[in-house]
Amino acid sequence: MKIVIAGGTGFLGLPLTKQLAADGHDVVILSRKPGLEGPARAIAWSPDGSAGEWSKEIDGAHAVVNLAGASIAGRRWSAAHKREILDSRILATRSLAAAIARAGKPPSVLVSGSAVGYYGPLGDEPAVETTPAGSDFLARVCQQWEAEASRAASIRTRVVCIRTGLVLERDGGALPQMLPPFKFGVGGPVGSGRQYWSWIHRRDWIDLVRWAIRTDAAAGPLNATAPEPVRNVAFARALGRVLRRPSFMPAPAFALRLMLGEMADALLLTGQRALPAKADALGFSFTYAHIDDALGAIFRQD
Repeated sequence: MKIVIAGGTGFLGLPLTKQLAADGHDVVILSRKPGLEGPARAIAWSPDGSAGEWSKEIDGAHAVVNLAGASIAGRRWSAAHKREILDSRILATRSLAAAIARAGKPPSVLVSGSAVGYYGPLGDEPAVETTPAGSDFLARVCQQWEAEASRAASIRTRVVCIRTGLVLERDGGALPQMLPPFKFGVGGPVGSGRQYWSWIHRRDWIDLVRWAIRTDAAAGPLNATAPEPVRNVAFARALGRVLRRPSFMPAPAFALRLMLGEMADALLLTGQRALPAKADALGFSFTYAHIDDALGAIFRQD
């Protein structure tokens, strides 16, 4: 099958591209820098909300995966960076929806990025796919992002909005940034440590996207999180165990807010207890359902 991926060169997109190519699919990457891609054909695009010359790649493809968007945690949130976070997602998704709408043979499925930030801070309340949206910045971004993706839905195209949690692997994402304090013996929980972190091993995330592409019953929002979210203090203890380092030194909330501003609360000090209710109901099987198993698999690579 031909699969088109927008944003196929990052922490999630590149390993997904490699796996889909290994599965025997014809993978095409839409990228602003097409010279940097690996095991796929690369097409330049400039997503501006409309369908350009690149859109001919969408016509006849079986699936489109949309992972395009500026980094959320790349730097402190200024007003300009918040606008970039929103606009990069809206315009890329709008461009893909426009390309799908004009295709003579549209793809059977669009798997489009979203995040568990959709739910906003929830404390101990479980969040499943039917839980209402929150009202903070990330929740508003996710709502608008998913609304743009839903424009592509039709009798011929199924849309899946994959609400991703904290993706774990040692070569990128948030995990490598957590390691230095533990290596120096001062690792521990963030803030109170009571906030839930909804996580997923990258292997399971890749498998969930592959499953969503081939599973006709998967449609609408889909939580991409392991079945057992954990409180931050439990996450810190699990990480300390696998690294054989102390895990009792908390990172004070006030210091994080001073360094990171609004981003500290949105990404670290609050959280969601998101559960993969739809994936469970439809029979998806997680390889890493428990945090100790996930972190153990990651660090056994040494």
